Amino acid sequence: MMKAIVTVLGKDQVGIIAKVCTYLADKNANVLEISQTIVKGYFDMLMIIDISACSCTPGELAGGLKELGESIGLAINFQREEIFESMHRI
Repeated sequence: MMKAIVTVLGKDQVGIIAKVCTYLADKNANVLEISQTIVKGYFDMLMIIDISACSCTPGELAGGLKELGESIGLAINFQREEIFESMHRI
């Protein structure tokens, strides 16, 4: 299984989770775990997704998520799990 980490940060607004999950579903990426919090009007979400059956490359998925975030005023970041783990092992 190939996994990735997606983070979302910005001002809270209606439909954030739905928009991100719809985008991922359209690309055949499966949400495995999700955690979200809202603190003083700021939204923060962490997702672990399975990209094994994704219909695009990880780079294309990352770029599309970044564009989605920009279009709705959020910072959306994507990182493959093995890179994330390597960075946090130090």
